[in-house]
Amino acid sequence: MLVNCQGLELSDALLKVSKAISSKITNPILEGIKITAEDQTLTMSATDTELSIEKKIKADVKVEGETVVPGRFITEFVKKLTNSIIELEVNDKNQMTIRYDDSESIIQCYNPIEYPGFKNVETNEYFGISKKDFKICVSKSIFSVAIDDTRPILKGVLFDIRNNELNVVALDGYRLARIKKRVTSSITKSIVIPARSLSEISKLIDDNDDIINIYVEENTILVDLGDTKITSRLLEGDYINYKQIIPVNFETFVIADKEQFEEALERATLLSRASNNNFVKFDIKENNLCITSNSELGNIKENIPVNVSGKDLVISFNPRYFLESLRVNTNEFVKMCFNKASTPCVIVPTEEDEFLYLILPVRVIG
Repeated sequence: MLVNCQGLELSDALLKVSKAISSKITNPILEGIKITAEDQTLTMSATDTELSIEKKIKADVKVEGETVVPGRFITEFVKKLTNSIIELEVNDKNQMTIRYDDSESIIQCYNPIEYPGFKNVETNEYFGISKKDFKICVSKSIFSVAIDDTRPILKGVLFDIRNNELNVVALDGYRLARIKKRVTSSITKSIVIPARSLSEISKLIDDNDDIINIYVEENTILVDLGDTKITSRLLEGDYINYKQIIPVNFETFVIADKEQFEEALERATLLSRASNNNFVKFDIKENNLCITSNSELGNIKENIPVNVSGKDLVISFNPRYFLESLRVNTNEFVKMCFNKASTPCVIVPTEEDEFLYLILPVRVIG
């Protein structure tokens, strides 16, 4: 293999595909990035067998070929050469010489025959969504996925597509996030995408109204961005019936200024973090929300004016669950819906029915 390319384009491509290199390497070959030179194109690809990213750039290919280079090393190395023209040459000992300016470096490569191939997804089943809406769906749900391995299916985000409506759902057993978006779709299907894959896909797309098509084939999805392709394995198993979890009727409604509520909750959280009892208490009555937190260091009492309709209520929560939902809420006001001290709180926007968060209360003894 012998090829010349722009350092900036090569660095950008390596940075993108390197996101598919896992931090938990069980097979040394998966530490690599595969580089293929053919038809005046240089193709970089990386995979951890769950997530795969492929990126193509234009290049002056003098001798076609392929190899697998140490991924993190070459990504960091080429990052320092963005203003250079780079020549890559691989010899019969599978060593790559990197020439730049008046210098050169040699690195030992892996055998490309041992590297997993990029999965070809060939299907007409897809759903189309704007890049902006996709990024919103990810940012407003992904923090609610489970982080332990007790129920592997909950480490992914459910994409439930029916009648050109997409419901995106994430839950971990203590809270639930649901976001609704309109899509164009040729399918009626529920799929569960690993949270890590969603995070990396979201980072690779722009924040605009252009439509991306996400193709669904058996246990794999493909996101085709032209010069960049991303595939992800889907999680297998039955997802929890989220519709049965969400209450329909409520006895108490609270509307609060989002920023004021968030700031008060953040201050109260400072003490709850210092205590073994990591919760805060809400005392709701007479158009006032009193947030209290106690620990060995002292106690905090925050009173904020709210609009209350329905019954008075005293209820306790893990404040982190509330704060994470508030930080992705762009509305000026937030509406909280309650029943009893032992039943979930549902948070919805006051302006549109795009998202919903459900948070289980903390059972306080004594």
